[in-house]
Amino acid sequence: MTPAEAGARIGPNAITRVEAALTERLGEEACQCVFSRAGLLRHLANPPTDMVPEADVMRLHAELHEALPQPDADAVAAEAGRQTAEYLLRVRIPRAAQMLLRLLPKATAAAIFTRAIARHAWTFGGSGCFSASRDAGGLVLLIEDNPAARGFRADRPSCHYFVETFRGLYTAILGNKVRVVETGCEAVGAAACRFRVTWR
Repeated sequence: MTPAEAGARIGPNAITRVEAALTERLGEEACQCVFSRAGLLRHLANPPTDMVPEADVMRLHAELHEALPQPDADAVAAEAGRQTAEYLLRVRIPRAAQMLLRLLPKATAAAIFTRAIARHAWTFGGSGCFSASRDAGGLVLLIEDNPAARGFRADRPSCHYFVETFRGLYTAILGNKVRVVETGCEAVGAAACRFRVTWR
């Protein structure tokens, strides 16, 4: 572990929303099992409200894919991402700013909103590196050294947590035609986790 990784911290949603989604889909016993395997039972006893060590997030998201069948792991991660987006829109992103962005041309709103996400990327990317660029008809979001994909190997893109978080956030600003697809994933061997966002 590098010094940056050792000191990096991530918002508590990456823990608490996984707990909620696990319990809702598979029950408390399955949730206890996954958190126990990840060595994170303390977060069930005392759900975090402040930033958590990046290593905790890495272990928990890796354990989802190690301990659960693929459909369950994917569904839990996706639901946790949806809940995270709902929380951010309700609590962290001012409603007035959301309303103003919706009044702008979509490409302009997407650019402004993406810059805001980039400024706060440390809260979800930890020691990883977030970047964004435009492409024909949309955006490309990259997370290099993504903590949520760092601790396991998969045979398909597996960052459903981020897919659904980004989908929820961009849908709130750009409308229901938003689509988010992970086109590259570090868990599969890609250089970065790559998400393409479109709204047409």
